[in-house]
Amino acid sequence: MRVVTWNVNSIRSRLPRLLALLDRHRPDVVLLQETKVEDDAFPHQELATAGWRAVVHGQRTYNGVAILSRRSATEVRIGFPGDPIPEQARVISAEVGPLRLIDAYVVNGKAVGDEKYEIKLRWLDAFADWLAAAHDPSQPLLVAGDFNIAPEDRDVHDPERWRGKVLCSEPERERLRRLLAWGLTDLHRLHEEGPGPFTWWDYRMGAFPRGWGLRIDLLLGTAPVAAACTAVVVDREERRESAGEGKPSDHAPVLADLAL
Repeated sequence: MRVVTWNVNSIRSRLPRLLALLDRHRPDVVLLQETKVEDDAFPHQELATAGWRAVVHGQRTYNGVAILSRRSATEVRIGFPGDPIPEQARVISAEVGPLRLIDAYVVNGKAVGDEKYEIKLRWLDAFADWLAAAHDPSQPLLVAGDFNIAPEDRDVHDPERWRGKVLCSEPERERLRRLLAWGLTDLHRLHEEGPGPFTWWDYRMGAFPRGWGLRIDLLLGTAPVAAACTAVVVDREERRESAGEGKPSDHAPVLADLAL
């Protein structure tokens, strides 16, 4: 089974590139973040024509998550109990074949000390509480998406420049470590020690050609998923302006192959 996670930063803007990616990589499941459309505006027909089914949780202009699959998704859940900002479309979960999937778009946080940063920490606490209450680390479970957290310094192009800042602050990393301690493994680190590979580069300051990136798009799997993971790859080429039609997302897709 091949799973892709990708923050598309607007499904409307990225649809041609998404369709090309589906054809190029032939995944079984795709987890999207920042779709930025209400459910009735999601491009179901265009994806269905290409052979894809979609379950979606969207909102106008901001946030939005979706799970695409070749076969029908079951046991679909929108959001999670205890979410401190339930009006924001940030989590959708479903089962596809043998795998339970949680697609997450974690709060950005804006800046350390900002009100949005405090909301981010509360959101992560509530998410971890729900994960532990509603799931079992012995089940085949994949939690993936844009976490807006670089787990360690090796996931940051310039650790000193980013030290203590949002996406890299210790309280955020502590919340991520709590998820790992519950029973999740960072699948990328099974196959590559780093530094990098990065998955996000700011549109500003020529960050991509300069290599100023962070690894914030993660695939976290329980023990059965980690044992089945044979490869994890960042499709860095997709971030290039010349790689497809229209402007690229500021995030690159991340692919995981699972022997499931």
